[in-house]
Amino acid sequence: MHDSHHSPASSSPTAALIGFGIALAAYAAAAAAGWPQYGRDLLVAAQAAHHEAHEDHAAAEHVPDAAGHGETDDGGHSAGGPPPAWAVIPFMVLLGAIAVLPLTPPLAHWWEHNSSKLLVAGTLGLITLGYYLLLHREAVELHFPAHSVVAPAVGGPSWGVAAAVLANALLSEYVPFIMLLLALYVITGGVRIEGDLEATPTVNATFLGIGATAASFIGTTGAAMLLIRPLLETNQQRRSVVHTLVFFIFMVCNCGGCLLPIGDPPLFLGYLQGVDFLWTMSLWKEWLFTNGLLLAIYWVWDAFFAYPRERTSDIVRDVHRAGTLRISGLALNAPLMLGVIAAVGLLDPSKAIPGTGWHPWIFLREAVLLALVIASLALGSREIRVKNGFTYFAILEVAALFVGIFVCMQPALSLLNEHGASLGIQSPQAFFWATGALSAVLDNAPTYLVFFKTAQSLPADGTLMAGVEVGRLACISLGAVFLGAMTYIGNGPNFMVKAIAEQAGVRMPSFFGYLVYSVGVLLPVFAVMAFLFF
Repeated sequence: MHDSHHSPASSSPTAALIGFGIALAAYAAAAAAGWPQYGRDLLVAAQAAHHEAHEDHAAAEHVPDAAGHGETDDGGHSAGGPPPAWAVIPFMVLLGAIAVLPLTPPLAHWWEHNSSKLLVAGTLGLITLGYYLLLHREAVELHFPAHSVVAPAVGGPSWGVAAAVLANALLSEYVPFIMLLLALYVITGGVRIEGDLEATPTVNATFLGIGATAASFIGTTGAAMLLIRPLLETNQQRRSVVHTLVFFIFMVCNCGGCLLPIGDPPLFLGYLQGVDFLWTMSLWKEWLFTNGLLLAIYWVWDAFFAYPRERTSDIVRDVHRAGTLRISGLALNAPLMLGVIAAVGLLDPSKAIPGTGWHPWIFLREAVLLALVIASLALGSREIRVKNGFTYFAILEVAALFVGIFVCMQPALSLLNEHGASLGIQSPQAFFWATGALSAVLDNAPTYLVFFKTAQSLPADGTLMAGVEVGRLACISLGAVFLGAMTYIGNGPNFMVKAIAEQAGVRMPSFFGYLVYSVGVLLPVFAVMAFLFF
């Protein structure tokens, strides 16, 4: 690849190992004190009370409707109304900063630093929390570790309300999200697929096809992190690389991950809500059509427009340097990856481990993921990570931005929870486009859950899955997974691939530049898919 401005050095694992070890030791100390067990017990007790309320049709504590309203805590308080629409301004400003600051010459270099991103995201998150602390005078629902309702203070700052919003954003949503991404990122970073293949359109298309297939089985993050580096190395002699990486984000980071719940976080949330583990396999036709059409578009683009414009000297050099692929680091990290899948599938505190009746402790899943990360770093080959150019920059960029996104989007999610059922969304197509439009700018996991709950509240004429008519459920699932590809912030791996590519010297499109690709390519593909299948 040309115009490479730097080659990042591989990060030493020592500091990371110490930090991860301290975090794991802190969890062990908390477990010794009984805190994770206590949180698990609160969750199990709340579930038992919820089921008993459904069975007895108790009048005093009535069963919540599908949008999550009307629940009361032990003090008899009801969840109040949502915040005003202007409370989403910090969220909109954060999205604007992500889109505009990289394009603003005086600030572009400053914005490249993750500390700058954290400063902006953290400041806007604090403004959102400040609203809940000082201005919001309605009760809010707390989702961690178990559901309850927190009433505002009678006078003065509502510390409990602000703490509940912060717990919902960070403890309930952000920590599981970032820990799963960290585990997939670090473990796949210890696998080296080595070899500079000839960067022909067919070879690149093969990378995309393999990645889109793997995404459903090792997650979009796992597949992306495993294949992005060999794809970059294969294309290092080519000048036209950006379109290849954009299609990589389209397919490997998003559209490939809809066949199993472990493929993408929204589908995992659906599994936790009662969707059968293999139900998403029924989406194979939509998966095959969408990814097949994207693959065909990419091959035509590369074969007839991009590849012929490469310089002859670059093509000759690419052919001379081409070799075979070699895989190293798999013996250790493949079992660790299976451990990640097992931990995510089994260690959900809201569900008993099959055949045991035992509910895992709160954050035990995340502790196991952290232990697997430590094993990969401590036992794996440092040489492999050096050759991969492995650093923590990409995951830190996601962590810095998404900590603000998860906090700032809480008012937006509250508004959707309140008004989702009254939006007039009834048909499967409407659910596809509504879920997809918001998944492009909100994190697609909570967006999926909002429309899942909305669909549960609607009457159904056909077969149900987890209380949702299957046609609507299919469209909610596909909208969340597919249209997460519309922007860099639609799904966590999108930003990671962008950061890794830029570290390798590729000048990736800006936020708006990427939108040109997604609007021009993805929207027509999704429109055809929706017309044919919904």
